[in-house]
Amino acid sequence: MSYRFIPNLKDEELRQKQLEGLRFTLRQAWKSPQYRAKMQSCGAMPEDIQSIEDLRRLPTVDADDLREGYPLPLLCVPPKDVVRIHASSGTTGKRKILAYTAQDLDVFSLQIARCYELAGFTPEDRMQLAVGYGLWTAGAGFQAGSERLGMLTVPVGPGNLEMHLQLLQDMGATGFTATASMALLLAEEVERAGLRDKIKLKRMVCGSETRSEKMRIAIERKLGLNGCYDIGGMTEMYGPGTAIDCDAHNGLHYWADLFIIEILNPDTLQPVPEGEVGEMVVTSLRKEAVPLLRYRTHDLSRLLPGRCACGLNMPRHDRILGRSDDMIIYRGVNIYPGQIMEVIGTFVELGGEYQVELTRDERAIDHMTLTVERAQEQTAGNDAALAAAVAQRLHKAIMARIDVYVTEYASLPRTFSKSKRVVDKR
Repeated sequence: MSYRFIPNLKDEELRQKQLEGLRFTLRQAWKSPQYRAKMQSCGAMPEDIQSIEDLRRLPTVDADDLREGYPLPLLCVPPKDVVRIHASSGTTGKRKILAYTAQDLDVFSLQIARCYELAGFTPEDRMQLAVGYGLWTAGAGFQAGSERLGMLTVPVGPGNLEMHLQLLQDMGATGFTATASMALLLAEEVERAGLRDKIKLKRMVCGSETRSEKMRIAIERKLGLNGCYDIGGMTEMYGPGTAIDCDAHNGLHYWADLFIIEILNPDTLQPVPEGEVGEMVVTSLRKEAVPLLRYRTHDLSRLLPGRCACGLNMPRHDRILGRSDDMIIYRGVNIYPGQIMEVIGTFVELGGEYQVELTRDERAIDHMTLTVERAQEQTAGNDAALAAAVAQRLHKAIMARIDVYVTEYASLPRTFSKSKRVVDKR
């Protein structure tokens, strides 16, 4: 299949582009005093890196490096060349502000256009956006990518469900981009209000939070979609659009001509075997203003071996299992939310929405409660036995005893943004 924006590269061509991009990134990073000091501390000069394997000789950088030089850290171009900034949410301290040159914005729109193209969109489609605008990358990025592909774009923003439903009917959007939580909320409202025959949605793109396979299937079924796709990204990597799943729904294709992704042991920072879970560490290949040099994302995932059934020769990583720095420590056991989601996914009687609550009693003993919704078509007669079966499988999977409760479909909170699935009250 031929694409307008997605390159058709052979293995050797892709590897050559990665090496050329890595050399560019090293030359660019050397212009930053912060980067230069880090490279000198490990005895590495840009000219020393002669192969992709030499990447391991270089230091890693972390979120702290993006706060140390606030407000424009790790800047590798003159300030006059910066045409825009975006920032992270800043929930754990100062916002991480990322600078962009005009060329950076061009690549940003390109990677999102590629994602929309792989998801099956064409200039004949109309895209309605339910993503945040402002300092966040989502709104500006998705809009630019949609327009670059040539779609009529309806930039509504998050929330305001009534306006979204009205515009879907009036403008006839065939595509919709939102968080998975917002997409599910919209799908449930379309179903409740009987609007499915009055809208023209065919495909959705969901991002910003981990989405279970059950949630994807529920959204597709309720809206009668041809596909619902999971998109990856983060502010440091331009924003959304670094990766997306295809119709095979077996991992996310990432743009390996724009980024090198390593999967490392988060404790030793050594590579893990292909197919094993570790921390995603990213090196950019075309970023000008703030290139990434072995940036620790703290996202846990794995590289998927082999070619995808869709035929696209771009490598894949698995969905994000969790973060190495938001791990739940419960009675001495390390647990990631993705592990819980995987167990839930094995039960056809359950839906995709859940919430974990952690408490500590007067004896200083921790307790974990999992509340999970019943599948929409399931009745309440078997809740106790189902909860016991889930608890038993969780114990086997993660070696921890968890109290499980099964509740009515759609009884857990719905949100326009990211759902808060772990509530720690300890």
